[in-house]
This record gives sequence, C-alpha cells and structure tokens, in this order.
Amino acid sequence: MIRFENVSKVYETQGHHNLVLFDLNFTIARHARLGICGANGAGKSTLMRLLSGAEAPTTGRVIRTMSTSWPLGYSSAFQSSLSGADNARFIARIYGKDVQSVLDFVEDYAQLGSYFRQPLNTYSAGMSGRLAFGISLAIDFECYLIDEATAAGDERFQRRTQEALTKRHAKAALVMVSHVPESLRSYCSSGAVLYGGQITFYDTIDEAIEVHNYNQRKLKSDRAVGA
Repeated sequence: MIRFENVSKVYETQGHHNLVLFDLNFTIARHARLGICGANGAGKSTLMRLLSGAEAPTTGRVIRTMSTSWPLGYSSAFQSSLSGADNARFIARIYGKDVQSVLDFVEDYAQLGSYFRQPLNTYSAGMSGRLAFGISLAIDFECYLIDEATAAGDERFQRRTQEALTKRHAKAALVMVSHVPESLRSYCSSGAVLYGGQITFYDTIDEAIEVHNYNQRKLKSDRAVGA
C-alpha cells in the first residue's frame, strides 16, 4: 500500500513559487494496475518521484508498506560516470542481491552489447531506459513505477517488456504514466487524471483517457478564445 496524506509539492525557483501538486489524498493498493494521464507539465514525473520516495513532499506525508521501484524510464537513480555494469553492481549490493545474477540478467535483458561496460554518459535516452528497466526487473519489487519506459527499444524489446510486466503483475502493483493510450490500455485497468495540481480517480482506464482528452480539448479551446 502507498498512501498520500495531505501531500503538496512546491518548487522554489528564482523567486517563483511553483505549486505543482496540492493536498493529495489517496491510496494505491497491492496489485493495483493504475494508469495516470496528464499533459506535459501537469506534475506526472513529480508524482512518480514522490511515489518512489526519490523526493519528499513539501507538506503532508507519504506512507509505504510495500517496496517500490524507482520510476522506470529515468536514469536519474544512476551515476552517469559509471558503466551500466557498475551501476547494476551497486544496485545489487544495496538490495542485498547476488551481484553476478543481477549482472547476467541485466546484460541479457537490456541488450546493450559493449555499451554495458561503458559510462552512462555515452548512452542514448533509449539505452538508459533499457538499462533502468533491466536493473529494476532484476530486483523483486512489490510495486513497479513506469514512466514511458515501455517505448524504449525496438518492437522485440517492447514485447519482452510487456511479457515481463504481465508476469510480475501477478505478485506486484503497477503504476504507469504515458502519453500513449494503447500502452495504458495494455497494462492498466483503473485510471487517474492529473490536472490543475489535483488527481481524480476512475474505475476504468478508458474513462480516465476520455476525461484527459476532454481536458486537453477544452484547454486548447480556451487558449484559442484568449488569443
């Protein structure tokens, strides 16, 4: 279970007070399959970092009773001057996993070839996403957070990704943010829409996608009128 209690997030930048998320209260249960919709800048990545524990809320608290992955699709959890292999070793030691088993799994899964032993700062965005996904799958989490990671790699890699996520959902929760409705429909059953710093939950992912699309049409219409 992950519970948000009166959670708000504010960023202070160059004298500006940017309220990204405001007074969020919700619970994500074990075995949830939640897809989150939201426009660019709505706070989806901020929400994922709060879910993972990578960032702390400005006010309120986040309670976790299940182990949670970092947001897949981002390599910010890694040291860019180290190789993919060295980052995998570091993560394995943090979580008390057999280092060689983790290395073997990630090398096979991410399919980076010689780049696996090169520094991350030589990787493309897609390669970083594949590494992040491979390392995360090498660790048994109770909740996987996915941020556009399923777009990494070619069609064969994406099929492997879908198979891996389907297999792990039998014993883990899944929270995904994506701009691709087909990805959300493939992995998620329930949905939520992040809009105006607030999050609203829906029983089905289709309903959440419909509300998100309506919000975007309305926003474009309002901008056109304002222009």
